[in-house]
Amino acid sequence: MNDTVNLAYDFPVLGAFWAMMWFFLWIMWFVLLFRVVVDIFRDDDLSGWAKTGWLLFTIVLPFLGVFVYVIARGKNMGKREQGHARVKQEQTQRYIRETVGSAGTSEADELAKLSEIRARGDISEDEYRRAKEKVLH
Repeated sequence: MNDTVNLAYDFPVLGAFWAMMWFFLWIMWFVLLFRVVVDIFRDDDLSGWAKTGWLLFTIVLPFLGVFVYVIARGKNMGKREQGHARVKQEQTQRYIRETVGSAGTSEADELAKLSEIRARGDISEDEYRRAKEKVLH
């Protein structure tokens, strides 16, 4: 009887697969760890002492700390992430609106205003023509 046991390392393809699997699990672990740490800092509901406690727990006992954090507070991690993304989007939109608004009016807007002023009779045809040339040049 043959008593040899074939392990994954006996086959080169399975050895590579095994190494890649551990590598990706290691990367996933660090992604999860950083997400938890970012969530701890981002959560406005936690006091400073609670944040310190969770950070110490995740630093001293990283596996247990991260898994307990995900079990205890993981339900709202997505909501906090969405809220943060929403705030960032609103800030970006506000910045764009302010920047576009401060850039001044376009030539078409100025010509429309001039045309409206001329239609009311506040300026003459000559004044309108000169103002129009200034706008276009």
